[in-house]
Amino acid sequence: MAVVLSATIDGGQRKLRRDGSFGYVVPALLLIAFFFIVPVLVLLMRSVLEPAHGLQNYAELLGSTTYLRIFINTFIVAGLVTVVSVVIGFPVAWLLAIMPERWSRLVLAIIVLSMWTNLLARTYAWMVLLQRTGVVNKMLIGLGIIDKPLALVNNLVGVTIGMTYIMLPFVILPLIGVLKSIDPAILRAAALCGANKRQCFTRVLLPLSLPGIAAGALMVFVMSLGYYVTPALLGGTSNMMLAELVAQFVQSLVNWGMGGAAALVLLVVTLVLYAIQLKFFNPNRAR
Repeated sequence: MAVVLSATIDGGQRKLRRDGSFGYVVPALLLIAFFFIVPVLVLLMRSVLEPAHGLQNYAELLGSTTYLRIFINTFIVAGLVTVVSVVIGFPVAWLLAIMPERWSRLVLAIIVLSMWTNLLARTYAWMVLLQRTGVVNKMLIGLGIIDKPLALVNNLVGVTIGMTYIMLPFVILPLIGVLKSIDPAILRAAALCGANKRQCFTRVLLPLSLPGIAAGALMVFVMSLGYYVTPALLGGTSNMMLAELVAQFVQSLVNWGMGGAAALVLLVVTLVLYAIQLKFFNPNRAR
């Protein structure tokens, strides 16, 4: 009897704790509902109600070759920026993970400090650096690598360089925590078992760091899909991305129906990618 009574009391206390803890998440839920769910519903309604009821906005968006090229260009740019950011960010994160703590904090502070600089100012700085008379072309000509200035702005090259610089911290920061959590003894054990440096990297270090790589790559890819300022300034009209298309629909053409449809397609793609990341790269999922 005492055991049953004790279990009943414990169950009631747990229920009270659960009920009481729900009150702490109510403000967050209201915030999400007001600033995310309601705007998404408004976009959905306008995309199927304007200028007429139906799915003609989605049919036009997904059936037009012009819009299809913009979709393809968006994914190409986002994928390219993601790959370049991971290739550059991984060795930087590994260096920060193994260097002395004092120097690691200093370098990390410099990297984080770049994120606090105004995005528009950083993009304009790259416009100055990459133009035909800019520092980059002058340096390449001075070193004898090229004979005449390269076209580094108003094309895919400029967009990739500018966006990679902005996205690098979002790859480095998740990777540092994962790489620091890897026990160095594992790498030493692999070396003692006869693995060379390449095998230690490809068979030990890389698989163990995949959750951090996946998290950083997903963050960069999703953010790149919806980026507006940098592609608009460094890419020009020939490299328009989906976010620029949405802005053009809303600001220039005042076509909220098409703008809402394009924005919702982008949102659906983002949620699908996030679901894939949770399914296959979540370190906390049941094995």
